[in-house]
Amino acid sequence: MTSLWQARRGRAGGERSLATIEDYAAALQESLGYGGFSALGITQTQPGQAAEKAPGDFAGYAQMFATNPVIWACMVARQAVFSAPRFQWQRLNNGQPSETFGTPGLAPLERPWLGGTTQDLLNRQIQDADLAGNSYWTRFGDEMVRLRPDWVQIVLERRQHPHGGDLGWKRYGYLYQEPGGEPVFLWPEEVAHFAPTPDPLATFRGMSWLTPVIRETQNDNLMATHKRRFMENAATPNLVVRLDREVTPESFAKFKDKMDSGHRGVENAYKTLYLGGGADVSVVGKDFQQLDFSKTQGAGETRIAAAAGVPPIIVGLSEGLQAATYSNYGQARRRFADGTIHPLWQNAAGSLEHLVAPPGGLSQAVRLWYDSNDVPFLREDRKDAAEIQGIQSRTIRALVDAGYTPESVQRAVQAEDWALLVHTGMFSVQLQKPGQGTPGGAAPAAPDDEPPTEEGA
Repeated sequence: MTSLWQARRGRAGGERSLATIEDYAAALQESLGYGGFSALGITQTQPGQAAEKAPGDFAGYAQMFATNPVIWACMVARQAVFSAPRFQWQRLNNGQPSETFGTPGLAPLERPWLGGTTQDLLNRQIQDADLAGNSYWTRFGDEMVRLRPDWVQIVLERRQHPHGGDLGWKRYGYLYQEPGGEPVFLWPEEVAHFAPTPDPLATFRGMSWLTPVIRETQNDNLMATHKRRFMENAATPNLVVRLDREVTPESFAKFKDKMDSGHRGVENAYKTLYLGGGADVSVVGKDFQQLDFSKTQGAGETRIAAAAGVPPIIVGLSEGLQAATYSNYGQARRRFADGTIHPLWQNAAGSLEHLVAPPGGLSQAVRLWYDSNDVPFLREDRKDAAEIQGIQSRTIRALVDAGYTPESVQRAVQAEDWALLVHTGMFSVQLQKPGQGTPGGAAPAAPDDEPPTEEGA
């Protein structure tokens, strides 16, 4: 029986290519020995391999990003901060995170493609995750290659328990196929899969934060349409014009055309309305003030921002600006950084780690991490920075006075890892017994330029 692994490599059954989706499905059927696999993307209830279907609404979500200003503002705010750090290696001393450093092995993340930067890579990564819930990357030589998320399917395989029965699914690989092209199968170690929000109905696939706010997005678009229609219809409430029953249809049509030409549209707003005998005008519907339009629209914008994990004040939404002060802006900034951005950075670093070579092969002693020291959004004001530096300088002075080497003290304070401290073996005089010259109790040696004298000389 030819397995999928063998089919990909052309072994144990002659040469075999996976030129089409049908070939891949047939290879799955042959390797598993069961039929009924009608199409990829449908998770099978029978034991064996299947695939988690790629999200089919990626293009629709991209259209929402391009047309809805609230979604645009939230996604751009996330991209601006998420793309700002640098990747570094971080040492792990006894499992504890320690100092960070860089190596040439990080070049694929620093120059992911010709003319590309780390910021370009992270911008595309968070954008795909926001729209599709997933971001897929692989390496082709020294170049990082983005796999469009709606062209990727996650191939799964049943996990068999030794005592019998099924124990969920395991990730077998990834299938990438561009429209009209040949499918490409990639092993899990060849793909960096970034899915910050897991889909509860899938095993490995992520979910876009736009999914729960689709209705809010539609409502926001309807609000924008309502404003446009309001302006197109003379920027006034809806009117009902009644005419006498004796008016003929031809006369009514002429009256309607003449009134529309003179009073419809923004350019005709606020003109005086003159009516002939038998015509009566009444106002129906509500204007913006009666609808409390700003509050209604602001509530929807706030729910969209909440789903994005972006405080409304950060993106300048109306409800956020009404309560804006310098103090709560700082609180909102910390909430955005600590509750949204830092978890995303941690996830992204872990997802990309196996695509770059660790220094010296020490995969257990280091991990891929991020350096946010130069991120402008996270910089504290000058007063807070000065206070932090003052505390650090006092800590350094106390540790040096306690006998630790200045070099190790500096490394330990910067990395916040006390295990890096190295003691000189010299102690403060307060820790020595009275009359004791050295920690060992021996009398201090005489200087070389003062030789000992003989008694009675």
